[in-house]
Order: sequence, then structure tokens, then C-alpha cells
Amino acid sequence: MNSESDSTYVDAPPTTVLDQVSDIARLPEWNSAITEVLESPPLSTPGAVWKVRLHALGQTWVSTSTLAELNEAAGRFRYRSQTDDGNPSYADWEWLVAGDGPGSRVTVTVTLHPITFWRRHLLVKLRRPALRREMQASLEWLAAKLEHFRE
Repeated sequence: MNSESDSTYVDAPPTTVLDQVSDIARLPEWNSAITEVLESPPLSTPGAVWKVRLHALGQTWVSTSTLAELNEAAGRFRYRSQTDDGNPSYADWEWLVAGDGPGSRVTVTVTLHPITFWRRHLLVKLRRPALRREMQASLEWLAAKLEHFRE
């Protein structure tokens, strides 16, 4: 299985959490692998595209993400990311934010789709542990930033 998932409680309403997670310009604040946002369009319709510069495993590359869904009522933010080097491999990301008492339960899931031989048999195995740590760190940052937030 090429999926990883993690969740945490955040002491803020779901709409606030979803706004934070889907604010592309602020990604480098809470995702340590993202060093720079290169393009950040409004996420008003599926198909919107943004680009970021990533640094992991000693390498730097540009990743393009395409919005699949941003549904505030359902607390869902889904997108597909892919390197800009022509490799057909990609990752599908989903953020789910649900009310949990006075705050929110935030769950992030990534499903990796390594298409080429080297990504399928080598890079995905090398990248997964770091990806798990990055997901946990992002959720921890989000929980700390929005701790005791009240609208």
C-alpha cells in the first residue's frame, strides 16, 4: 500500500483550519519540505494549479499541484502533486477537517503513485519515512499555531 495518513486535534473551528491548510502562499510556514511558493493562484475552481520548490533527500525540485476539490462544507481539500521533470509519477493528497468538540480533527492522507521503475522500487522507499515525519511535523505546527483559537 502506498498510502500514509496521520491526524491530530486542533483547537480551532473547522473553517479556520481548512482556511489555513488551503492557503497556498503560507505552505512554507508549516511544511518544512517546501522552501518557496513559485505560483499561487486563487483556489476557486478545480483544476487550479500552483507550484512550489521542495527540498528533501538532499535534492531540490519544483512540484506542480492541481486542485481536485476544495469543499468547505465537507471540510475537504484534495489535490494532486507531481514533479516538473516529466516523470509521470504523482501523489494524491487529501486533508479532511471535521468538528471535534470545540475544535477540529484534522486528517492528512497521501497516496503515492510511483510509475517509473526507480520511483517504484527505490525512491518511494527512501522518501516515505521522511514524508511521514513531515506530515507529523505539519500537523503539530498547525495544532500549535491554532491552539486556543476562537472566532
